[in-house]
Amino acid sequence: MKFMALIASAGVAASAMILNLNGPVANDEGSTTYSVDSVHSSVVFGVTHLGSSRFYGRFNNINGRFRFDPADPARTRVEVEIDADSVDTKVENRDKHLKSPDFFNVKQFPKITFKSKSLEKKGDGWVLKGDLTLHGVTKEVAADFEWIGTGEMRGTKRGGFEATFKINRSDHDMNFMVGPLGDEVKLIVSLEGSAQ
Repeated sequence: MKFMALIASAGVAASAMILNLNGPVANDEGSTTYSVDSVHSSVVFGVTHLGSSRFYGRFNNINGRFRFDPADPARTRVEVEIDADSVDTKVENRDKHLKSPDFFNVKQFPKITFKSKSLEKKGDGWVLKGDLTLHGVTKEVAADFEWIGTGEMRGTKRGGFEATFKINRSDHDMNFMVGPLGDEVKLIVSLEGSAQ
């Protein structure tokens, strides 16, 4: 019996060595890809008006997918597609103007997209970098990234994050009324998704 116990112990030790040699077991969080749930997600933008206030609007139609891997940040992926025509500031005439060639020009540029390129640790948080295509112009941008966590709804795993960007709209050839309206735009992307 003692001999068999020694054999079993040696087997466990050998297995542990094999696992160590092959690297850590994949983190479940990092192996899950989520599909964006637009009902529980928000994309909000804020811009200054006359240098005295900041007003906010949102986009209502959001699609995409994402994966967050804290153990191997290079595996993190975020791909988001926003319907520019879904811009909503609660003022109908302003929304029509924002959809016009003066601003988003939604007929010519119907989609706003973001595709991540890297995720890097910064202090207690993360910095997400990627390509933002807005108004037909693609620029690399960076955002403060916070993984909110995971949950479950109707038996399906859920996960989500929030990323905060600051961009200049003039970098994307949106120059109308720069001055009375701020050039810098604060963009908050808060997404929840269902595990695929």
